[in-house]
Amino acid sequence: MASLLHTATIHQGRAAINRAHMLFHSIFIILLFYYRISSLLHPPTEENFSLTATTLILVSELILSFLWVLTQSFRWRPVTRSAFPERLSGDQELPAIDAFICTADPKKEPTLDVMNTVISAMSLDYPPEKLAVYVSDDGGAWVTLMSVKEAAIFTRWWIPFCRKYGIKTRCPEAYFSGYVCVDDQTIRSDEFMAEAKHIKLKYEEFKTFVKSASGCIAVEDVNTTTGQGRAPNVQIILDTRGNEDNNEEKLPLLVYASREKRPLYPHRFKAGALNTLLRVSGIISNAPYLLVLDCDMYCNDPTSARQAMCFLLDSQSDPSLAFVQYPQVFYNVSKNDIYDGQSRSAYKTKWQGMDGLRGPPLSGTGYYLKRIALYQSPKQKGSKFPTLNIYVFFGNDQYSIWDRN
Repeated sequence: MASLLHTATIHQGRAAINRAHMLFHSIFIILLFYYRISSLLHPPTEENFSLTATTLILVSELILSFLWVLTQSFRWRPVTRSAFPERLSGDQELPAIDAFICTADPKKEPTLDVMNTVISAMSLDYPPEKLAVYVSDDGGAWVTLMSVKEAAIFTRWWIPFCRKYGIKTRCPEAYFSGYVCVDDQTIRSDEFMAEAKHIKLKYEEFKTFVKSASGCIAVEDVNTTTGQGRAPNVQIILDTRGNEDNNEEKLPLLVYASREKRPLYPHRFKAGALNTLLRVSGIISNAPYLLVLDCDMYCNDPTSARQAMCFLLDSQSDPSLAFVQYPQVFYNVSKNDIYDGQSRSAYKTKWQGMDGLRGPPLSGTGYYLKRIALYQSPKQKGSKFPTLNIYVFFGNDQYSIWDRN
């Protein structure tokens, strides 16, 4: 029997405490309603008693109790999962992944942050020939296109450095700002320090270019020619797939895409941008799995792709499994934040409870998705890596592009 690639742990102790709390809370709610209804049916004789006020209080308590009941399902059966990427087969048997990153406005989404997300996705601990990164620029900004090209140049230094020393914090801004894991802090050899200093110098040059371009050049469409809209612009920025015979370091594919826009047609915002990347990637790389990231959500764990494959490729996983969702982690947030800016209640309480009820919802970023699930049922029969029939949509027509063999 094949070894499991992941496990699910049900927290029985926490579930028992949660259920006991639900029981006692429900008893007190029932007693409260008994008191309120009794006050309405048999109002006291005090002069300060108000029938209207009591009725309104009862209605508000009914609404709040109803909302409380709905949230208790999140605490009924909390589940956490563990992945074992070391049990995966060799790199040759891993499926390809297309990473989608969407940005729309350099004025609202700083270009440097977007590029750090792009670099972190390209630096994932995954076979580079099976990883492609697509950047959707809905603003069609010159600064974004030029910065993507500069990011491709910087990755030729950054990715080999991360591979050589096993760097785990693969977002350069986070790494050089000191937000690194403990393992990264233990590397202190003279050779490493010299290379790290050199890489930091390269990163400072990259930052200087991006900031100067963002500050000195007005945000303009890359390819706007008339007032009728913007034509599409797709460029393959970095492609080392044909360098098998060279000594050049293999790097992931990097593609820039600025979709066509017309004033009279709805663009569907991020959904429309993702649909465009789905069609573009279907023609260029056509990976069976997708990674979707917001432009300000970098990959803080380089093994996330391999961990996701532990769920998606496990023979004992439910065949209907369509995606693996990672929680969002926020840095530079005060631990005493009374507004829960770290979203701990969502990702550490509600999500575990929803997982126990057949899985959390798709949050829009940080998830690995089966491409086939966007075209038909994710259930597949036969081979572990199914043949995908890719369809590209133009308006109301549907054209079959090719079958991936």
